[in-house]
Amino acid sequence: MPHSLAEPASVTTPEAAPPWTPPLAEPAPRSLCTDCGISRSDDPRRCGRACQFIRPDHAALERRVHGRTRDPAASPDELFFGPFRRMLRAALKEPRPGAQWTGITTRIGQRLLETGAVDAVLAMAPDPADQWRPMPVLVTRPEDMARCRGMRMGYAPLLALLEPARAKGYRRLAVIGVPCQVYALRALEQELGFERIYVIGTPCSDNTTTEHFHDFLALLAEDPATITYLEFRADYHVELRFTDGRVKKIPFLLLPLSKLPGDFFPLTCRTCVDYTNSLADITVGYMAGQGEQWLLVRNQRGEELLALLGEELRTAEPGSAGKRRGPVTGFLKNTERAAGGLPVRGMPNFLRPLVGWLMPKVGPRGLEFARARLEMKAIETILHLRREEPRRLRHMVPPHVWSLVAPYGLAPTETERP
Repeated sequence: MPHSLAEPASVTTPEAAPPWTPPLAEPAPRSLCTDCGISRSDDPRRCGRACQFIRPDHAALERRVHGRTRDPAASPDELFFGPFRRMLRAALKEPRPGAQWTGITTRIGQRLLETGAVDAVLAMAPDPADQWRPMPVLVTRPEDMARCRGMRMGYAPLLALLEPARAKGYRRLAVIGVPCQVYALRALEQELGFERIYVIGTPCSDNTTTEHFHDFLALLAEDPATITYLEFRADYHVELRFTDGRVKKIPFLLLPLSKLPGDFFPLTCRTCVDYTNSLADITVGYMAGQGEQWLLVRNQRGEELLALLGEELRTAEPGSAGKRRGPVTGFLKNTERAAGGLPVRGMPNFLRPLVGWLMPKVGPRGLEFARARLEMKAIETILHLRREEPRRLRHMVPPHVWSLVAPYGLAPTETERP
């Protein structure tokens, strides 16, 4: 019988150890690859049926994981965010030091280990040589989850640790991952041989190489080595924190995007169709949080994970304000004009501070902000694939993405139709 979250495990778990990363194989060469780790496994050919950038089947996996596909008739927001039972704004009543927000994600992992519900948590920690570089780790002691707090930027072969976890005798696993990692995990889940896998998903807000990210930090501050925290906030600002306690907030419209190389965001991230990690048991993000975190509880297992936090969590219903149509239409026009890479920004410099001040007050906020981001991602996916990989459109873009862009005049041609 599956182990209950309510009681400690009755079986002997493997010996506790600090977060552990074994030596990893080199990745197999792949196009449109985010190095989820499967190409480094004993059978890299599994990429062909596991990768969301080859021939994904999101609807089939939604049915297997959640028992159903997204149902816009029952809840229109499922078209945007995937299947869910409920959505919440949430924060830990006692925020954890070093957390990106208040520490909900790592606290769930910690509670899973404290209750004995899992033998290990597969997550990301900072590389010892670079705090911004993600390093996959297997965590077996609750106190070691604190090492996984905070944001990382770069590619990390999280799923390469599935085989080492199995070899160490771990039978019950929790995985904290971004959408492209979670899609591959779900596609292979039934053949991995684990007794149970809990999936805590974080939405992805586009990725780049760690090296590119350091270049970006250098454009934001004269002393980039002292930056300890960066967050793209739902109030249209990027927040920076520094070792000396300073906090700096930069409006999105004043970011030096024109100085970034055209390949700063790779094609994989510009063509992702699962921003909200719809195959996780619970998604923990920020887009509709309005200054707090945004939780999507997707299935019964997600309810169990949320229940682990009990009275530690403060929750409320998500809010929604503003209108997304104008900003999304503007994004569409900019992306259409772009020769490639980042969208062209045609606003005069003297207007940007004013618009940057206005957007948090009159632009889409809360759930409307999240809907806007999903429509923008859908538009970006289709336009960039049409430009750079048109033959992939038919197989990579699921029907619900075409539904998101239909109000803006985008429709599949006969050769693009799923």
